[in-house]
Amino acid sequence: MMREFEIERQFNIRIESIKPNKGVYFLKTNDGMKCLKRINYGIQKLYFVYGAKEHLIKNGFKYVDKYDLNIEGEPYALVNEDIYTLSEWLEGRECDFHEDNDIVMASKTLAKMHIASKGYDPPENSKLKSDLGRWPRLMAKRIKALDKMRDMSRKKGRKGDFDFTYIKSVEFYKELGKRALNVLNDSDYMNICKIAEEDKSFCHHDYTYHNIIIDGNSDVNVIDFDYCKREIRTYDISNFMIKVLKRRDWNMDCASLIIDAYNEISPLSKEEYRILFAFLLFPQRFWRLANRYYYNEVNWATNTFNKKIQALINEQEQYIKFIENFKKAYDQEG
Repeated sequence: MMREFEIERQFNIRIESIKPNKGVYFLKTNDGMKCLKRINYGIQKLYFVYGAKEHLIKNGFKYVDKYDLNIEGEPYALVNEDIYTLSEWLEGRECDFHEDNDIVMASKTLAKMHIASKGYDPPENSKLKSDLGRWPRLMAKRIKALDKMRDMSRKKGRKGDFDFTYIKSVEFYKELGKRALNVLNDSDYMNICKIAEEDKSFCHHDYTYHNIIIDGNSDVNVIDFDYCKREIRTYDISNFMIKVLKRRDWNMDCASLIIDAYNEISPLSKEEYRILFAFLLFPQRFWRLANRYYYNEVNWATNTFNKKIQALINEQEQYIKFIENFKKAYDQEG
């Protein structure tokens, strides 16, 4: 009970009921429905996230899970060593990536959020999070990591299905990685980063269905800004596209729907298409899955890993077809 009492005291609320919900707590309080969340990063990083949300609201993008402040005017509560945030609970449904209308709405919302993000000066006491200019280095490092993990799997005494599948398919993904890096190096990437730096804009960095809440008024709300950072907008767009398209069999019409909706609000430049193409090419999901497997980052059952790598391999043909179509449609060499 100590914890609840501390939350009540520090945020000056009365909790009527509390129940766990997908990694957060759903609270009924005397001040309405709230979302209580324990965060696994420090207070300086929280100030960056808090400042980013306040900046969006100030710039007219109010559809975010605004933080409540504690009695000292800070956006968190400290309980023992843990940091908790409290925000309003946004009622609504998750965005359905199988529905064209939903993805069009989500894409327009992403564009509006990017526009509203411009001019963000993080608070003095915050820790600046930025990936600007880092992608060529990150891609090169991850391509090397694919080799390193192949060596790890070869050395293993008892290989599982995952290892065999990985060894068999890693070349395919490594080639994609190299191709992505070439396209990126051949693009105006550094200059686009410089512009983003001057614009002082930021990205959500985890723009996917469970963070896109459509409410009763058909307003699209964006929640969970824990990963937001300075980044070029094509990262968010590519990430969103991949999350949608892997559920839509890499359908080109579906991709165009997303891009057209985004362009309606805030058009992409020719150079940005090239960078978007590089992000779409890079085998981020393959690298991440292998990384989780070989470095024990998550304790999934072996079976889960096998299913996931198999699913990736099963979509190869559709994916390559999509890549070629995208290249033709948006006039990309590379």
